Amino acid sequence: MGPFEYFEPETVEITLSLLRKYSDTAKVCAGGTDLVVRMRKRALNPQFLICIAGIRELDYLGFEDERGLRIGCLTTIRTIERSPELKERYPMLSEVATRFGSIAIRNVATIGGNLCNALPSADMAPMLIALSAKAKLVSIDGERIVPLQDFFTGPGKTVLRADELLVEVQVPTPPPHTSGVYQKYTTRGGEELAVVGVAAVVTRGSRNESCTDVRIVLGTVVPAPMRAEKAEAILKGKIVDDEIVEKASDIAADESRPRDSIRGSADYRREMVRVLTRDALRQAFERTQSAR
Repeated sequence: MGPFEYFEPETVEITLSLLRKYSDTAKVCAGGTDLVVRMRKRALNPQFLICIAGIRELDYLGFEDERGLRIGCLTTIRTIERSPELKERYPMLSEVATRFGSIAIRNVATIGGNLCNALPSADMAPMLIALSAKAKLVSIDGERIVPLQDFFTGPGKTVLRADELLVEVQVPTPPPHTSGVYQKYTTRGGEELAVVGVAAVVTRGSRNESCTDVRIVLGTVVPAPMRAEKAEAILKGKIVDDEIVEKASDIAADESRPRDSIRGSADYRREMVRVLTRDALRQAFERTQSAR
């Protein structure tokens, strides 16, 4: 790890001033579970490290009937996992959190860090995109809201400017009869990074079994999380059965763009996209039977 100057601002305003001053030479740190590892490997060598862990105003979960869920960027994955109200209103997010690393990691890893590090294997991103989440970004000049599906631009890259801070994740209230499932395949168990990750969120009609809306988001097998829009299109408005689920899963696999890696060949990972998409869709549609 190379030398750097360390700051521990007490407010968002001071943080934004530091980001404006040091720009591309600075990195923001919260839990540090990804960033510190990359610094030790010298994959990143910031001259200035800005630790925002002490800004408690950024650590919160808020629920509003009209606006939905608000998650402060310093909220830990463990908090998302254990929140009773979140389990009731957004059970799919709690479920994803339980599969995020070890308990020790979940206790310190933050939602903001998981998203801003933009690793293709980030577990929270696919489900949040499937739920139409947005990111609130702030700088000295003001704020902007970015749909999370437009936030990632490639491995380790986002639309976040050097002088901006992601302060909040906004998740709208799901429609009635909506459920979601995240399927993750690893080589050694749930604590490992995903070889393939698939999130599916489906909404069915209140009086029939047709699919009124669906979002399928692929992670790890593409440079940035992506929606399998062609697979979604064949499900919308249809009565869902095993045949159409299989067809949608085949199309999702075709839409994915995996590469050969030490954790699996491209062909193998593409096949796992098909299997996980099929399983995620089946489980999600089953759960809509009891969803509000």
